[in-house]
Amino acid sequence: FRKERAALEQLRGHRNIVTLYGVFTNHYSANGPSRCLLLELLDISVSELLLHSSNQGCSMWMIQHCARDVLEALAFLHHKGYVHADLKPRNILWSAEEECFKLIDFGLSFKEGNQDVKYIQTDGYRAPEAELQNCLAQAGLQSETECTSAVDLWSLGIVLLEMFSGMKLKHTVQSQEWKTNSSAIIDRIFASEGVVNSAIPAYHLRDLIKSMLHCDQGKRASAEKALCSPFFSIPFAPHIEDLVMLPTPVLRLLNVLSDASLQCEEEYEDILEDIREECQKYGPVVSLLIPKENPGKGQVFVEYANAGDSKAAQKMLTGKIFDGKFVVATFYPLSAYKRGYLYQNLL
Repeated sequence: FRKERAALEQLRGHRNIVTLYGVFTNHYSANGPSRCLLLELLDISVSELLLHSSNQGCSMWMIQHCARDVLEALAFLHHKGYVHADLKPRNILWSAEEECFKLIDFGLSFKEGNQDVKYIQTDGYRAPEAELQNCLAQAGLQSETECTSAVDLWSLGIVLLEMFSGMKLKHTVQSQEWKTNSSAIIDRIFASEGVVNSAIPAYHLRDLIKSMLHCDQGKRASAEKALCSPFFSIPFAPHIEDLVMLPTPVLRLLNVLSDASLQCEEEYEDILEDIREECQKYGPVVSLLIPKENPGKGQVFVEYANAGDSKAAQKMLTGKIFDGKFVVATFYPLSAYKRGYLYQNLL
């Protein structure tokens, strides 16, 4: 408890690290009073996103978003001298309010050069040097190699490979084949017929992942260096599944207006008012936009004051019949909406 609290206080303020609001005592615990951390409420984890991907893998947009956010968090905490030491899909959560992925659970974190626990990282995401250290500790022996911030890059490399492939890779990374030639296995995953991605972005992602998965921790890319990968210069667009899974304060309604409704000014204004009235049932509407031309022609964008209201609206409006049509409700990136960037087609 004290160690995690100290780490979160030291790392306070970075948008990709969970915010510690305070500490309180739970007097009703079965084992007597216990101290608890009060953390910001976050949304879906990468672990849950992997479950929903149905072994097809996540979109390049989501992988890029997650990779950039986590690498920025790692670059910050490594600069502060900290090692997270338990990076895995369950410990990366989406923030609906800030529209980014955040790192949580600093219970195993330590200051580099001052590792106070021998058993770090979770099975399947454990770097080779941490695996060796654990084996030696079980035998009562001391490892000559210290675990450094490089263990976090290894874990992230595995997480990104799982997001790309849609498969849990625990047994793969523990196999003798992986220990002998992990590069060949990564190549095979990227060459899989089941993976549908354009060649150049996939190659950039493959090379980025390989740079994190060197068995020699000295050759592993740092978080700062990994952020310079060409993979992050590619402008991906989200798939419709991404916009359903990742909540934001902006709701997008599809299958609501016909072309005829857009062309008739009187009918357009009536529909606009009806939609505003319906959407305000779930919270104050900050803005409402229905483009009459592409991009975004006929789509309804509803900006709420917070993501909680947009989540309630999405739940209630999905499948609702409006003007004889079944409404499809997804979320929409607030940053793109604010810039006036509207995706023309369903992706």
